[in-house]
Amino acid sequence: MKRVPPPDGSKAPASERAIRRMMSAFERAALFQEDGTEFWLGRDLAYLLRYQDIRNFLLVVDKAKTACRNSGIQPENHFVDVTEMVVIGSGAKRPIEDLKLSRYACYLIAQNADARKQPVAFAQTYFAVQTQLQEASAEEAPNADLQRISLRREISTHNKRLASAAKTAGVIQPLDYAVFQNAGYKGLYGGLDRNGIQTYKGLGKTANILDHMGSTELAANLFRATQAEEKLRRDGIRGKEAANRAHFDVGKKVRQTIRELGGDMPENLPVEEDIKTVERRLAKKRGPRKLDKPS
Repeated sequence: MKRVPPPDGSKAPASERAIRRMMSAFERAALFQEDGTEFWLGRDLAYLLRYQDIRNFLLVVDKAKTACRNSGIQPENHFVDVTEMVVIGSGAKRPIEDLKLSRYACYLIAQNADARKQPVAFAQTYFAVQTQLQEASAEEAPNADLQRISLRREISTHNKRLASAAKTAGVIQPLDYAVFQNAGYKGLYGGLDRNGIQTYKGLGKTANILDHMGSTELAANLFRATQAEEKLRRDGIRGKEAANRAHFDVGKKVRQTIRELGGDMPENLPVEEDIKTVERRLAKKRGPRKLDKPS
């Protein structure tokens, strides 16, 4: 099987051409089962995410499996061990161990990978946003519910990490943190703060906006949260104003990426059923589409 070379990620993709080139690299690496379900091989994904040492990549895979299990989804349905025959120098073939990864598995791997790597940062958005474009049919509604719940839980976890990073930067008081959070929302939502989003979407004043977001919108906010935390820690940002500016800039950059991908702006995405209601019927829903296991 021909390996996919790593995308040229030496610089952050600032243009639509660069973003489309990176999208193409992920899409060309996709393979398909007989039923049409797409998947990626672990070694191909490791190349794309710039993991030269496969052992480091497998550590990320282990974290992704844990996140999958914690979301109430069986990892073995999305991380499948396979044996691949590869050609060696003499023209003979030898078997190597590999992984067959679903789109959901790739998303979890990207979320648990080193976000300082430019291809990883892009993959976090790519696999989250593209999943909804691929699974928008009515028969996939249970999958959308499960993915939405998983994303909502991920945001809860990462918001705690973001709050910790903001506190280190000097955002101490609850009111200051509310201003800090609104800065991120304003960047991502074209100037709308939390109250503005509620009003624009027709939600009540007591509604939690995150609980009424679909998977695409949740993914955008998760990307904002993870990258804002990383920026605060990596750049050693100090002071409330500097932290607010950094959060706004990250939100604005995510909005720009969505625009360049041709996606809908988050404020224009539909309001979804309260996530708590969805969770109550989760036990009756089937999990995300499973991968075939080798016979």
